[in-house]
Amino acid sequence: MARGRGRPRKNRGNVLIKSAELIGWALGGLEREILETRHRLAALTAQAHQLRTRIGAKAGRSAAPHGETPAPVRRKRRRRKMSPEARKRISEMMKKRWAERRKSAK
Repeated sequence: MARGRGRPRKNRGNVLIKSAELIGWALGGLEREILETRHRLAALTAQAHQLRTRIGAKAGRSAAPHGETPAPVRRKRRRRKMSPEARKRISEMMKKRWAERRKSAK
């Protein structure tokens, strides 16, 4: 009589039932985790909305709509104004440089 390796299993049919049961428990645990995570996310979203409202009230403007961050306020960059004489000098110098460059390239 030929035997397989190791000890034979007593109930081969029960193994599938037990593995399905374990998978069911795992799925149940995952579903509970998902539900708890959704509750935490809802609480954090509400808290963020309250903070945005407070910021908007202090700044004297309405808060950004739900799910959007308020656009940063950009200050206009101050630029120095160049006099027409300075612009003309720079233009002449650049034209001279480009002419020299063209000569050396030939």
